[in-house]
Amino acid sequence: MAKGTGMSKALAVGVGVLTVSSVCGLVMMAVMYKIQIDKFPPVSPPTPTKPPVIPTGLPPTLRLPDNLIPESYKVLIQPYLYAVIPNNYTNQSFAFTGESTVRVKCMIVSKSIFLHAQDLNVTTVEVRKSDSDEKLPVSGYKIHHNETNFLEIQLKDAMSGNETYYDIITKFEGELFDCLDGFYVSGYTEKVKKRFIVRSLQRFFLLQPTNARKVFPCFDEPALKAVFQITIIHRPHTVALSNGIGDNNTYQKIDGEEWIMTTFKETPIMSTYSLAFTVSDFKSKTRHSGTKINIHARGDAIYAGHADYALEVTEKILIRYQDIFGLKYPLTKIDQIALPDISVGAMENWGFISYQESGLLYDKYTASTFDQERVATLIARELAHQWFGNLVTMHWWNDLWLNEGFATYMSYIGVQADGWDLRDLIVLRETQTAFQVDSLNSSHPLSLQENDIQTFSEITELFDDITYSKGAAVLRMLATFMTEDAFMKGIKIMTNISHNDQETKEDVEGFMSTWIEQVGYPVITIITQTGETSQEHFLLKQTQGHDIAWQVHIRYIKDRDLTEKNDMLKVKGPVRRPHFQLQDKDEWVLANVNCAGFFRVNYDEENWNKLRMQLERNHHVIPIINRGQLIDDAFNIARAHRLNVTIALSLTKYLVNDTEYIPWESALKNLDHLILMFDRSEVYGPITKYLRNLITGLYDHFEEYTINGTVPEKHTDQYNQVNAISVACSNGLTKCITMARSLFKDYKNGTNDIHPNLRKAIYCSAIASGDEYDWEFAWIEYQRATVAAEKDKLRYALSCTKEIWLLNRYLQYTLDPSKIRKMDMFSTINYIAKNVAGQPLAWDFVREHWSYITQEYGAGVVSLGSLLDAVTKRFSTDVEREELKQLQREQEEKNQGLAARALEQVIERTEANIKWVKENKQIVKDWFIGEL
Repeated sequence: MAKGTGMSKALAVGVGVLTVSSVCGLVMMAVMYKIQIDKFPPVSPPTPTKPPVIPTGLPPTLRLPDNLIPESYKVLIQPYLYAVIPNNYTNQSFAFTGESTVRVKCMIVSKSIFLHAQDLNVTTVEVRKSDSDEKLPVSGYKIHHNETNFLEIQLKDAMSGNETYYDIITKFEGELFDCLDGFYVSGYTEKVKKRFIVRSLQRFFLLQPTNARKVFPCFDEPALKAVFQITIIHRPHTVALSNGIGDNNTYQKIDGEEWIMTTFKETPIMSTYSLAFTVSDFKSKTRHSGTKINIHARGDAIYAGHADYALEVTEKILIRYQDIFGLKYPLTKIDQIALPDISVGAMENWGFISYQESGLLYDKYTASTFDQERVATLIARELAHQWFGNLVTMHWWNDLWLNEGFATYMSYIGVQADGWDLRDLIVLRETQTAFQVDSLNSSHPLSLQENDIQTFSEITELFDDITYSKGAAVLRMLATFMTEDAFMKGIKIMTNISHNDQETKEDVEGFMSTWIEQVGYPVITIITQTGETSQEHFLLKQTQGHDIAWQVHIRYIKDRDLTEKNDMLKVKGPVRRPHFQLQDKDEWVLANVNCAGFFRVNYDEENWNKLRMQLERNHHVIPIINRGQLIDDAFNIARAHRLNVTIALSLTKYLVNDTEYIPWESALKNLDHLILMFDRSEVYGPITKYLRNLITGLYDHFEEYTINGTVPEKHTDQYNQVNAISVACSNGLTKCITMARSLFKDYKNGTNDIHPNLRKAIYCSAIASGDEYDWEFAWIEYQRATVAAEKDKLRYALSCTKEIWLLNRYLQYTLDPSKIRKMDMFSTINYIAKNVAGQPLAWDFVREHWSYITQEYGAGVVSLGSLLDAVTKRFSTDVEREELKQLQREQEEKNQGLAARALEQVIERTEANIKWVKENKQIVKDWFIGEL
């Protein structure tokens, strides 16, 4: 890859120069970047000229000035901790020291140098001219302890411009914290010895994209790429790993102690956030397949074979991607490491990917097929990033969705290399997930203006469901619009994406721009009596919305002719579409086939009823995805006051005859929202009885498998078997509870014959209907478990108890990392909040410990957002809204921007819930009573 800076929407011509020859394009490059090149044709760069006045003072924005361009780093890091705690614990040191030399190209005459440093003590600064080693006198330097994190260096004499090279040399020291970001320390227990692993996480994936500055002074912006040569000095009996291959391990004495010095080969040109390194006593397993694939983990996990599946699936997906992208994986090795503590599922550092243990390790004896699927899916996503995100990088965080949305979408394609067919599940996991957030006024477009994203909080708030899930859903829509064959060709051959067809290119540009640059999504309304069709910005909390039309590609079928047809709606309307006007009283139309488009569809009540009757008469006529889509659209359109909720409820009745996962999951998610709104009121009784009647047939369908301790062959049936058990037991189906209690009793007596797929549901059901002794047994089993996936199942099940005192004690355990790991704190609280008995406890706990949580986990703004979302899902009263606003006021008084958007979103959602519950409580109650 040529030495470049990355890419921006306005300067995407740079992408053409920097990446066409090396990457041949990926899908969004192939479409959006090609479009941008045509918009902004290449121009020659201006000739550097000496400004009349040498710049002084701080930069006018939080961004680094453009007077210096980094080209290479040489970084030496020495962590002082021992891998195994010695007898004299006081000798353990949680400190590190380092030296860094960054070579920069000076573009204009300047006496000021600005780079980033945070939580470091910089002890020495030198600036030398690269060609002559001439030392430039430094008049002073300081770290700005504010949002800029600038390390400002002032020189007595000016640096020459005209692309003259200089070396900036710093010595620094820092502390190893356990805060799961920057250069942190994480402990684990193996064979009764307490051990430590240190991990450099320059970019903490969903949490923090600006952590390199916590490890060494650097130009910590994604466009400021450079090559890195890393040297790590570490204790004997430990292994150091980084992006490159460690090609030199030497032993040497330092201050009378023996150390190992590992020097790594120079990396490709890359962003600071892609850098990574560890020091640990982990073991590894290797497979050679053109690329050397290494899996690193705790020794006992490696010896038990828990890394074998990851090795196998990595090789398959790597080969698959090399074919799709038309370019060989650019490095000679890829390391993947399973970390005891990392508060995201995985992180895609170039050539060195890190995972939660349950995301990389797979124990075929105790793990479920869902655990195995998660390993394959995470690997597929992180490997996609090796090309898109690492090789080709967005210019600034405002276009983060190009990285994350693409990797999320590609994960569904990549896992096919190992036989996983998950393509349809993207509707449940990405499209419907993104719909929820994007139906709020406080949502944001996929792509924002650079100037709108400046602060740490603004950057980290982009790591959300819009960036990941909507990004993936919009790419899926594009693939349908273009046809998948053209889409895949676009991945391989960027320059041929338009196929020399100007009209096609303009169609793609016009189509995509509305979905990328506008916030939200439309609801398409079709009146079948007249054929009138219109679109409007869909919002749960009714406001005017924006007045801009999307370009909507509508795929539709009719019952008399199931041949798929296409329509394009480019205006708000209403406009008359004769093909949507129905002449026959029994004829229906179904729009957005397979939910390929990122929009909802509303009909006149007559067409809704015809579709309902078709489902009840012969649901197989309607595609599986659309059976789920109809239910999801109807419930959410009803939540937005655009449809009578009884129509949505009536659509669920046909499920007594359907056993497919997608429609059931769509229905259960929406019925779960009703439960959240009403499980503290008299409406809950009729809802429970209806659900018990509805689920009985599905439970019976899978009962033979459940009793025999087996699972169906079809993967989606395995998911639905779990749904059947969870819903049946939680809604009081006697034979389900008896089954769960019996299997759990056998488990307590030393025989665990519960299939791993069913353990989470059965553990939860048994503890929910059990006593404190069942809870204590599960807690002991959780502490004893050594396989992360099994620990996660038990940790979830412990939240299912109805005993208030046990839930309160469990919440207190989350403050003690020796009981609940730091990375599991938020998810454990979220589990407890899901329990109707635990939700008010969890909310009070979060409010009480908000200062502690934000102090300890402040870097994890995304997790703070997920925490707020989980503990407030039931909020539907004025009192609860006021409590949220009080928290918001307290945040503003403290001038804290942490999770500000997430807080605004849950307030908006609560206000929408309040209004909907007031209007629909009696209607919902009457409907459920009428169905009993």
